[in-house]
Formats: sequence, structure tokens, C-alpha cells
Amino acid sequence: MAETVPLFPLGIVLLPGASLPLHIFEPRYRQLTVDLVTGAVPGRSFGVIAVKQDLDAVEETHNIGCTAVLQEARRLPDGRFDIVTRGERRFRVLDVDNTSAPYLIGRIEWVPDDDPSAEQSMLLPILARAAREAHRQYCCAAWQHGDWEEPQEDVDLAALAHLLASDCLLTLEDRQALLEECDPVSRLRLVRSLLVREAAFLRMLRAVPVPLDLFSVKASRN
Repeated sequence: MAETVPLFPLGIVLLPGASLPLHIFEPRYRQLTVDLVTGAVPGRSFGVIAVKQDLDAVEETHNIGCTAVLQEARRLPDGRFDIVTRGERRFRVLDVDNTSAPYLIGRIEWVPDDDPSAEQSMLLPILARAAREAHRQYCCAAWQHGDWEEPQEDVDLAALAHLLASDCLLTLEDRQALLEECDPVSRLRLVRSLLVREAAFLRMLRAVPVPLDLFSVKASRN
């Protein structure tokens, strides 16, 4: 059944479980923040959808996004906000209403994971170990010791790929592919492949990574 959520187009991809701090200064998103804080928007939740590269119209966003749950909000003296959110659930945008509120309202449907077969379920722990090792190799190449940490061992294996990618500097396209992948087995394979590739680049270049989308995506107006 379709539901509605406020939409916030951004030049990034939010993954489930990832933290997303935002500085809010545009008037319509100030109003959205007020509505989240006061409960006018149920669940203190809004949808983040990624703007396609080099485009900034809402019609040119990806149609699969992730809800962001408001965790902290600090109002500044001039009415701006600093907020902290966390990614929660994936959704697909079915329609957009740009007249009912100062901000966009999306009619959405939720995007659940596929149910793994018995054979796939047996593969998940093996792929999880491989993906964790790729994450360690990437982080050792990218960050100073102590600047990163591994997901807890008891993390749901279906959620692990998103958590491994959340603190890694991947392109917008890579992160969107991870967000859209509904097969947990394929998602673990994908994140491992991406992190192995990026770690190899870092070792070859001996440089701290800068995500390519920083050069190709217009800066968000928020």
C-alpha cells in the first residue's frame, strides 16, 4: 500500500543504518525540520532521494531512496538548523506532489529485500566474512588507525553491506547500486567487489580517497 513522506533531494545517497548530519538553511527545509520536531510529520522521518549527476530538478532524481529518521536537531539563532539523521527504510517514489506543502511530498512504496533461498542463506556467512575483510583492507588503506571501526559481529547479515559501505568514500553510482540491490547475497558480493577495487586504487595511488561524485555532482542548496 502506498504511503506519503516528505522528500529531500540531495547530491548523496543515504544507506540504511548510515548517519547523515545536515545543515538546514533553505526556508522550505527549515519548515520541514520544524514539522519533524513538532510531530506534524509522523515518525520524525523524511525521504532522501539522490539527484542524478549534473542535474538538479526533482524529475531527475533516482526513484529509489531511503528514509532518514531525525535523531537530533539544534536550532541556530538565525533560524537555521543543524540536524543528525539515520537511514532507515528503502522506498520507491511513485509520484511527487509539489503543491500541498512548502517541501515536496512523495507517494511511495517500500522496497523490501528478496527472501533468500536455503542455498543463499548458507552463502551469507561466507560472503559476510569476505566483505568484512575487504572493508578492513579498504579502511587500513584509507584511514589512520583509530579513525574507523567495524560493524558489530551480531549485525543482521542482510544489513551488513550497507553498514560496511556507509563510512567508505564510494561514488554516487556505487552507493545507489548498493541501495537498489534487493538480494542480500548479491549485495554482499557487490560491496566486497567495490571495496576490493577501491583499496587497490588507494594502495596504488598511496592517497587518501576523494569520492569522484564530489567533482561531478552540483553542491546541494542545503
